[in-house]
Amino acid sequence: QLQLVESGGGLVQPGGSLRLSCAASRFTFDYYTIGWFRQAPGKEREGLSCISSSGGTITYADSVKGRFTISRDNAKRTVYLQMNSLKPEDTAVYYCARRNYSCSDVPRPTMYDYWGQGTQVTVSA
Repeated sequence: QLQLVESGGGLVQPGGSLRLSCAASRFTFDYYTIGWFRQAPGKEREGLSCISSSGGTITYADSVKGRFTISRDNAKRTVYLQMNSLKPEDTAVYYCARRNYSCSDVPRPTMYDYWGQGTQVTVSA
């Protein structure tokens, strides 16, 4: 069964950094766009960023632009989300997901067909 596994979450102080990883297995990873999303309690799932299969196209939501950086290593079958200047409002469960189409806009959850289980990020003093 195909898998997407997120890791790297944790507790960090405001202004701090974390790097999330999304490791893929059991599908042709370098055919797929990968997106990062988050969901805070009581809120809808929010698309943050996506990266195309080759890494040549990247998009960011305004809420994270300039603070978060997405990248991928197809040889390692992993996508990363480097998160800097974290704020308390970044607290959420973070998910990665795959899409068999291009990364052309800020990702919308309905466009992605398979999801990881998520990793918790908490930004608090």
